[in-house]
Amino acid sequence: MASIIGHVVSNYNEILESRKDPVVDTWLLMGSPLPVFVIIAVYLTFVLKIGPRIMEKRPAYELKRVIIFYNAFQVFFSIWLTIITFNIDVMDLLFADNCNTENAIPINKKIQSTLSLGGWWYFFSKITELLDTVFFILRKKYNQVSFLHVYHHTIMALFSWCYIKFLPGEQGIVIGFLNSFVHIVMYLYYLIAALGPQYRKYLWWKKYMTWMQLVQFMMMFVYLLFTLAVDCRMPKALTYFFLTNVSIFIYLFANFYRNAYKVKKVL
Repeated sequence: MASIIGHVVSNYNEILESRKDPVVDTWLLMGSPLPVFVIIAVYLTFVLKIGPRIMEKRPAYELKRVIIFYNAFQVFFSIWLTIITFNIDVMDLLFADNCNTENAIPINKKIQSTLSLGGWWYFFSKITELLDTVFFILRKKYNQVSFLHVYHHTIMALFSWCYIKFLPGEQGIVIGFLNSFVHIVMYLYYLIAALGPQYRKYLWWKKYMTWMQLVQFMMMFVYLLFTLAVDCRMPKALTYFFLTNVSIFIYLFANFYRNAYKVKKVL
């Protein structure tokens, strides 16, 4: 066991030394993995065990104003994250001549700084989005706390931290753009729903939102396959990890769409 831990620590230190932008270590929650692990552990403990137990004999909280403010914040936050991506030329990142190490073209420091900072804010958005589940628990909307929901929020928070810590920028910018754009639509839906029953007539497009999420993951999958062929800077292991999780999301969201809409239609 000691040798395994030593090997993991050694590899961790090697990755740290080879990073492009070690300044991220000075940013909030980025000094070590402990804070994000604690946040995720507290999140899972609360939404899966402590939260339901606390709410068992209590009436559900309404939280209408809080939910409206939260969803409005997420809409504008996602718009801002989407706009940030337009400051980077993705084609320059993908097609720079970095396959030949002798002629490698280093990424401009200003561009790298933009990538890193944008990546951190994207990670921060994944931390704030953990409140989705907390609000479900406090409002006793337990049917919303599915495996898909909890897995998605947990893995995105953890992976976003790892990505900005070790490999900020590059191919992640397209994934960040797609995800942030979809979240504009998603939180706009939640915002309208939170305004009250009189606004439900404007929410006829719910199933199309799920369809859009599926299209998002399919586009990510194709893009990641593309980067395997043309992006020589990114470790293949990271891209395969991306592909694995995107494949899981495609399966889970397709299963949710089928159960939520197709089955009802047949019945």
